[in-house]
Amino acid sequence: MSASFVPERWIPGERLTGAPVVPRPGPDAPVVGVLSLQGDVIEHLRVLRRVGAHAVQVKSAPQLEGVDALVLPGGESTTIGKLLVRFDLLSPLQARIADGLPVLGTCAGMILLSDELDQVEEQPLVGGLRVRTRRNAFGRQQDSFDARIEVMGIDGGPMDVAFIRAPRVVAVLDPTVEVLARVEDAPVVVRQGAIWATAFHPEVTGDDRLHAAFVATVPPR
Repeated sequence: MSASFVPERWIPGERLTGAPVVPRPGPDAPVVGVLSLQGDVIEHLRVLRRVGAHAVQVKSAPQLEGVDALVLPGGESTTIGKLLVRFDLLSPLQARIADGLPVLGTCAGMILLSDELDQVEEQPLVGGLRVRTRRNAFGRQQDSFDARIEVMGIDGGPMDVAFIRAPRVVAVLDPTVEVLARVEDAPVVVRQGAIWATAFHPEVTGDDRLHAAFVATVPPR
């Protein structure tokens, strides 16, 4: 049996869907990794390429060292946390975030970045974001919903986003945390310096503006 390999310009699955080829980013484009242990990895890679970043998967500490910024995708936060421990990525990731690595956490990524969780059960956390978060705060899978929300600093009107088993911030623990958007008076987009987090999935609706705003903050190479 023989096989032909698809060039790197394609993200897995895109060639089969007929998606257009995204032009390669320029030499000065930031390298933005997507933590690729579980969750919406491909969806984030596609958006990051569309907004001009050089998007790569991150599955190991050496790969983490090679990126200028990182996305922690939605998925299952407990599973991702356990895999971070298993693959010896938790401590290196915590160290890079402490050193100022720009990071965007969406849904499960918000949970992982939170310093505290509003729950009895313990689970591995990356931390660094001074908030307390509650998992599944908007309900279970059947309660998922789409919404249009205004996000401070995002031009062009409300964003289309998807809340899927979404968390919410129940307490802001430090005044350096900015609340950029709320739903039902609960913070659903927060930023603390180089750390961004959303309770929703911005990668599945076709509205790329939040990713573009995040990538715009990454220092040039």
